[in-house]
Amino acid sequence: MSVSTVTSKGQTTIPKDVREAAKLRSGDRIHFSVLEDGTILLRVKNRSIRDIAIKPRSAKRVEIERMSR
Repeated sequence: MSVSTVTSKGQTTIPKDVREAAKLRSGDRIHFSVLEDGTILLRVKNRSIRDIAIKPRSAKRVEIERMSR
């Protein structure tokens, strides 16, 4: 379990082991969600939709005759 202290300005340092586990990098965004029971979810946004989009495979030529099979 990692511990961090909040400063008077509301800032804190995320412990190194947590940063590594979440693969956090400089400039990444963190989203917080507070649930009704008081649970706080932290989500790391370190990839864009472009990073996870399916990349097209190299195009292969197919003859029209083979398409109709």
